[in-house]
Amino acid sequence: MADRVIYGLHAVGRLLKSDRERVLEVYLQQGLGRKRLARLGRIGKVLVTECLADELEQLTGTNKHQGVAARIVSSTELTEAEARAMVTTLDDPVILVLDGVQDPRNFGACLRTADAAGVDLVVAGRSRNVGLTPVVSKVAAGAAEVQPVALVANLARFLGFLSDEDINIVGLAGEAEASIFDCELTGPLALVLGAEESGLRRLTREHCDQLVGLPMLGAVESLNVSVAAGICLYEARRQRRLPDSE
Repeated sequence: MADRVIYGLHAVGRLLKSDRERVLEVYLQQGLGRKRLARLGRIGKVLVTECLADELEQLTGTNKHQGVAARIVSSTELTEAEARAMVTTLDDPVILVLDGVQDPRNFGACLRTADAAGVDLVVAGRSRNVGLTPVVSKVAAGAAEVQPVALVANLARFLGFLSDEDINIVGLAGEAEASIFDCELTGPLALVLGAEESGLRRLTREHCDQLVGLPMLGAVESLNVSVAAGICLYEARRQRRLPDSE
């Protein structure tokens, strides 16, 4: 498994609590060591390295690192082959497919929403999606460390595979006449959303079994992709009558 960097008190602290073996090294800003270390909880035998604020910014790509970062084993990022194998083992999957979401904050928010809604797998195109960057992990607030994600070389090809597995592929499109609330979302399901600026690409649309929209009753024409994902995923959850976690 590859390793990557996450940052922020919540993201690092959550992983230390839930899966400490995946944390290879913790980086703390000099001058904040003991106080920041106490807020992270039990570190155990994890290597802790103090560094300058500028070094943390270079490592994470942001100055909003809260004085803490970590290098972790990325166990939730699947190869395309691993994702295909995983899908074949699922009885009644819910899969979120993202087409061209390049803003790391939007992608991170989608991962957080997917984790909350019990999504089995998030799939995105490797070349047209932002990937699992430190900013994505920070916005996801720990979800990027537990939500299975596959970045695939050819999104249309993967959608074809899902169709061959008898998974209903529902795409969200602003111009669609059918409403998400009138769409059958029970059974094996893949929800496909594009970036709010460009929407779904042509090949992505062609692989969808149905296109649906969200009722827009005000002046705005579209919603942020993570907001739209939340609405669609929880509508699927409502229709499935899944029990809330205890």
